[in-house]
Amino acid sequence: MQTAPSTESPAISAPGAEGAPLSPRRVVLAIGALAIGGFAVGTTEFVTMGLLPEISRGVDVDIPTGGHVISAYAVGVVLGAPVIAALGARLPRRLLAVGLMTAFLVGNALTALAPGYRTLLVARVVAGLPHGAYFGAASLIAASLVAPHVRGRAVSSVMLGLAIANVVGVPAATWLGQHLGWRSAYWAVVAIAALTVVSVLAVVPSAPGRAEATLRNELGALRRPQVLLTLLFGVVGFGGMFAFYSYVAPLVTDVTGMPAGFVPIVLLAFGAGMVAGTALGGRLADRALLPSLFSAVVVMGLVLLGMVLAARHPVSLVAGGFVVAAASSVLAVCLQLRLMETAGEAQMLGAALNHSALNTANALGAWLGGLVIAAGAGYTAPSVVGAGLAVLGLVVLTVSAVLQLRDTRRTAAFAE
Repeated sequence: MQTAPSTESPAISAPGAEGAPLSPRRVVLAIGALAIGGFAVGTTEFVTMGLLPEISRGVDVDIPTGGHVISAYAVGVVLGAPVIAALGARLPRRLLAVGLMTAFLVGNALTALAPGYRTLLVARVVAGLPHGAYFGAASLIAASLVAPHVRGRAVSSVMLGLAIANVVGVPAATWLGQHLGWRSAYWAVVAIAALTVVSVLAVVPSAPGRAEATLRNELGALRRPQVLLTLLFGVVGFGGMFAFYSYVAPLVTDVTGMPAGFVPIVLLAFGAGMVAGTALGGRLADRALLPSLFSAVVVMGLVLLGMVLAARHPVSLVAGGFVVAAASSVLAVCLQLRLMETAGEAQMLGAALNHSALNTANALGAWLGGLVIAAGAGYTAPSVVGAGLAVLGLVVLTVSAVLQLRDTRRTAAFAE
């Protein structure tokens, strides 16, 4: 990826902008346009959970069967991210981002139009396919628009759209779907996606792809030990958060002893934590990427373990949920930058793979949490599982750090 030179001047030269410098205002607008796409993606990813009863009734299936609609989107993300990112590495970055958001728009339109359950499943897979690759392209564009020492903040600003969606987009789309029919929520996402396309075309500068990129070379990044270790860390470490988050509703009612109406308050605190953590994650990544990953997973693991007691009181549950969300969001931003760093020339693939890892973590955490609940361990047990996953993630990250240190020393020895 070509990047802007580190400079203190008010204008930063953007790659592909035909030599014309970009003003700080233009940079902010460009990153904001990309973040709107993140808002659209975050809204469609999580609104299905809030509208699951309405969707299930709408396509005439029970709720457990309807839950497969959520899984279908995750399957699309996991499969689409590496393949589309590798195939699209040669394309101009802005063109790729617009194309991916257009495909995302089509997938959500198909969702809103789906006449039955099977077509709905296919539509959700289609909608999920561009998810990871869009964030990959958007992250690379954002990083290329700023000086190297603030790339973390640029990438986190794009991902902030996804975090804000959990506070604003998902509740608003859920309300809309409950009052105007579940399909209206996805039409709203279509409208946001269309706004993204127009905004990106209007304010994001053109930037070339990697003309020398090939599918084999891009996917070859998956043979790098550091890439594989980072992905494994993301799946295992981030799975801890999802083990807790997936069962927060019954935790509130059965353990905290609060009415169901208290669940949105906990979810709001969780969303606020995501916003705070995403904003903080960029700054921490710019200062010290690897130490920030260590710190985030340790904090998340300790708080998840503490939730066994904290969940018994509403105030501590809300506070704990905020911290878990903040730590996990710092983790997500730093993981994105770590993958971009370790993927070498295949940075598009590295940036996209983050979302494959997070969606796999979602499935892993929810599955393991369900197992311990089914075994009769109670609704605080998933938090213990989450803490255990955080410990495993810490082990994987330690191995990655040790290998990196060894390689650095070996390179230094050869240089002498």
